Amino acid sequence: MTKFIFVTGGVVSGLGKGITSASIGLLMKARGYKTTNIKIDPYINYDAGTMNPYQHGEVFVLDDGGEVDLDLGNYERFLDTSLTFDHNITTGKVYSTVIEKERRGEYLGATVQVIPHITDEIKRRIREIARNYDIVVVEIGGTVGDIESMPFLEAARQMQLEEGRENVAFVHVTYVPKLRVVGEQKTKPTQHSVKELRSLGIQPDAIVARSEDPLEEGARKKISLFTNVPEEAVISAYDVEDTYEVPLLLEREGLGKYLVKRLGLEDREPDLREWEKMVAKYKALQDSVEIAIVGKYVKLTDSYLSIKEALKHASVSNEVKVKIRWIEAEDIEEHGTKLLEGVDGIIVPGGFGARGAEGKIMTIRYARENDIPFLGICFGFQLTVVEFARNVLGMKGAHSTEIDPQTPYPVVDLMPEQRNLDKLGGTMRLGAYPVKIKKGTLAYELYKKDLVYERHRHRWEVNPDYIEAFEKAGLVFSGIAGDDERRMEILELPDKRYFIATQFHPEFKSRPMKPAPVFHGLVKAAKEYKQEKDATH
Repeated sequence: MTKFIFVTGGVVSGLGKGITSASIGLLMKARGYKTTNIKIDPYINYDAGTMNPYQHGEVFVLDDGGEVDLDLGNYERFLDTSLTFDHNITTGKVYSTVIEKERRGEYLGATVQVIPHITDEIKRRIREIARNYDIVVVEIGGTVGDIESMPFLEAARQMQLEEGRENVAFVHVTYVPKLRVVGEQKTKPTQHSVKELRSLGIQPDAIVARSEDPLEEGARKKISLFTNVPEEAVISAYDVEDTYEVPLLLEREGLGKYLVKRLGLEDREPDLREWEKMVAKYKALQDSVEIAIVGKYVKLTDSYLSIKEALKHASVSNEVKVKIRWIEAEDIEEHGTKLLEGVDGIIVPGGFGARGAEGKIMTIRYARENDIPFLGICFGFQLTVVEFARNVLGMKGAHSTEIDPQTPYPVVDLMPEQRNLDKLGGTMRLGAYPVKIKKGTLAYELYKKDLVYERHRHRWEVNPDYIEAFEKAGLVFSGIAGDDERRMEILELPDKRYFIATQFHPEFKSRPMKPAPVFHGLVKAAKEYKQEKDATH
């Protein structure tokens, strides 16, 4: 019988419910239970695809092309797994299905209502995923009390009734502030949050209390007393240096052991040795390199969460800490490339639209002309082609037709079959596609395979009409699409120390113990470049 763990949040948003859910998943998997995670997003959007990264952080892309919330990226990294679009349940998806069924007459003329029709659809989607697993961790987005979360919390309450209390547990993540004026941790926000949850018919089994410092004994006792949660299940989740420490902290606090007992499962010894080694290695790093990320959403660094994590994974594999210099592409346009001085590596990430494009092109030129280790991703790959066309091939005004439809040299363009589609969504290349890698190239040296599957999220392509001219001038397309050889996937400049760009998003498949090859290569090159600089000084 599948066991369900629902994770809810109270007091304020942004407490780390996603990391808590991912950590619980890891603790269950480490005990040998077949575990998966589901994220419920109460917004009315069908998926995260059209959302502004400034508001919502990055859009994470799955193998099957699902555009989902960034928490699914955390789940994949922590559980070292690949999830599906069905693992992200949104209000938009649920209501679409219910309205379609109503239009088909499936409700036999009944008045369609939130209870039972919406809640039944939510439960159906959760159970559909659960069929192949021992344990399913379900994170309900938002904060208890939000109007949009109500149907999901109600569905969870019903599931405990239907599945049996021994098969469904609730973990509530709250905030315990410490007021400077008083100097003590305050439990009242947690008490109110649990009261709100209980008014919806849900009694939490465990409370994960987020705080800056470890939970004081008095605060733990008070929370236990006022929320009717055993003291052993009031978990202190204080701030740690790095998110990968959270599962180890929760395990030390006894959360894994408690949940297994609460769900009537055998408490097996968790195997967290590799994870502990990875965390210890990361924390012990002394040397560092500085890598610039030149983007257009850098004010909210969660817009590039998977890139940050991929750099962390490459830090561990190269035994050097990566410090990130965040640079707004528009600032390069305004103040010039002096903002890049002193960095050991440069990343130009993805993004859509014209804003900041010239700043990114200036950045790519700076990396190429000064031979600084460089990685371009998606839009960064396309702009690398534009920069090369303009400054090496002398194609004045070369551009992508996404930015300049009238460009005299459309070196990046839509494929002919895409041009007549009126819906933008219909032209997107989304999800994992095969990439063929040429032997004897940097890409082959990094991947050590001639066929890989990488995740895409783009619309424009390198225009095949210009490929011959690029290659004559020394640009190597070392990866091409396995399903359509007109599409270029990886480019590199062999005469440079490390200069590579990918049409796909390698960061989405990077894992703590298995860094994405191009990120590993970038950090390795940055480390060597820094050593060279230090030696000459």
